[in-house]
Amino acid sequence: MSNSVPVISAAHFASAFALRPHLFAWFLGAGASAASGIPTGYAMIRDFKKKIFCREAGYSLREVDSGDELWIERIDDFFRRTSLLPPDGNPNEYLAAFEAVFPNEKQRRQYIDDAISKGTPCFGHRVLAAMMSSKQLSCVFTTNFDPLVEESATLGNSLLSVESRTKPTVAALDSADRALRCLDESDWPLVAKLHGDYQSIKIKNTGSELERQDERMRHVLVEACKRFGLVVVGYSGRDASVMEALESVLKDPNPYPSGLYWVTSSATRLLPAVQQLLKHAALAGVDVAIIEAKTFDELAADIVNQIRLPDVLIEHVMQRRAPVRLQPVKLPEAEARTFPIVRYSALLVEELPCVARRMTLKKTATSPEVRQLLKDHKCRAVVAATGRELAVFGNDAEVVAALRDLGAQPAGIAELDPIRDSWALGLLYDALVKALSRHRPLLPRYKRSGHSLVVAGPREGEDAEWARKREAQLAPLRSAYEANLTGLVPKLGYPYQEGVFLKLERIEDRWWCGFEPFTFVDVPREQLAVKAPENRDELGCPAFSRGGDPAGDWRRERWAKKFNKHWAGIINAWAVLLTSAPDNEVRAFGFEDGKGVDAAFSISPVTGWSRPSHHHNYFERTK
Repeated sequence: MSNSVPVISAAHFASAFALRPHLFAWFLGAGASAASGIPTGYAMIRDFKKKIFCREAGYSLREVDSGDELWIERIDDFFRRTSLLPPDGNPNEYLAAFEAVFPNEKQRRQYIDDAISKGTPCFGHRVLAAMMSSKQLSCVFTTNFDPLVEESATLGNSLLSVESRTKPTVAALDSADRALRCLDESDWPLVAKLHGDYQSIKIKNTGSELERQDERMRHVLVEACKRFGLVVVGYSGRDASVMEALESVLKDPNPYPSGLYWVTSSATRLLPAVQQLLKHAALAGVDVAIIEAKTFDELAADIVNQIRLPDVLIEHVMQRRAPVRLQPVKLPEAEARTFPIVRYSALLVEELPCVARRMTLKKTATSPEVRQLLKDHKCRAVVAATGRELAVFGNDAEVVAALRDLGAQPAGIAELDPIRDSWALGLLYDALVKALSRHRPLLPRYKRSGHSLVVAGPREGEDAEWARKREAQLAPLRSAYEANLTGLVPKLGYPYQEGVFLKLERIEDRWWCGFEPFTFVDVPREQLAVKAPENRDELGCPAFSRGGDPAGDWRRERWAKKFNKHWAGIINAWAVLLTSAPDNEVRAFGFEDGKGVDAAFSISPVTGWSRPSHHHNYFERTK
């Protein structure tokens, strides 16, 4: 933000506010009701995205946990690869998602009604209501549908004598005339619901509905901002109609006479429309400030410490105040337990290849084009193309022969920097998968959404010695699963194979090979929906536009009884299988030196573990 818009603390604001609280109106957005148990706009976006994701990818809502980081990543990746919604963070994201899930106004009203039924007034609502009841607050504007402000006012008034009570007038879209009367007659207090009430026949919550503000409610908002200062809490500024109305106040000779204050957890999170409004207000001579407060309740706590309220209202309000976060505690004197310790399905990659063969081409080619030529000539190399240059792991002579049409020629070495260059990271990722499958009964699968390894099942006419070796290598894995690693899905007859998704990630300045066990099922192509015959979901399985994954129930049933003990055994068996190599080094090809550049990885056989709050000799182990 510009230096012309100061940033102040909630305590600083509360001191000034307490001098003349009746000179301010309040504007509440969805964030003000978050502590009341009502979903915020962000939480609703996540819920809408989950519903759309399940509908498009063929999952049931029961099997997708939108609060799980893994599912969040998969859902976000799905929307990054589609154009179903505006980009993440776009002001229209909520509106588009709501309308995509519930195109019918009645359905949207029912959804809002269900969400609001979970809410109870928070500490901040009680403070505002107490100011209303004590005639220190004239009007509250809100884009929320919930009745929390008026419910809090009713509770507060019930504690006062009849002659001291001040009942607020509540006006929504279908009762805007009430708001006009309050404005014309200065009959305060007023609670004005700009987008409607949960009991209203009409509500505003989609793009087309929010393009224009109700003229009567807009008039009340604008005129009130010419009489009072405005404190905005929990509002993002995504509604163009509301922001336009707040901007129009600045055309008046005396806009926001007591100031304009915008409350946010961090000044850096304000949307451009909000920043523009505050800058324009400052230029118009309005006292403007950004108030940094983590929550509505924390702001209210600073305010209630400064204003004067009747004792009965103070006692009522403080019953809902959250306990102090920082409290003295007695430190434990007993030695911390060494277990349980969380084991991660991730292997430390101690050393990565730092160079590959550099080759030049006589004409430009893409990585997919080069890989197809290599495949056609049965050349087992790993490549990344950057214009007329290649970075290659593989036999030089074989690659040159396979890419004869492109005029490929060795030209020294290519330095690899996977942190800076995405093509280098992709090259190493491909090479790692190939290296981990070499000399093991595992088959690599390369997908745009992520690579994987699956268990190689028996083949007709295979060498007996290889069959015995495969069985011996897979014995610990089969014991951990307590089931066959390959076979046919009962009743469906689709082939399945146990396997792992692989990731190459850099975390805290170290490279890790993450592996996620999964049961892969090969569904025949003809079973795929007509809508997306070649589409695969983010799990590498066929994506069904309707009807879901036919093997989904069987897969869930297969994993349902695998608890922590089973998971620990499965993770250990995979870790042993993937790292069983001399000196913990795996190579993608293993050819003799001088024939090309091989991809060699040094991988620790010890998986990642969580670390307790103290050191222990356990973490010094090497085996």
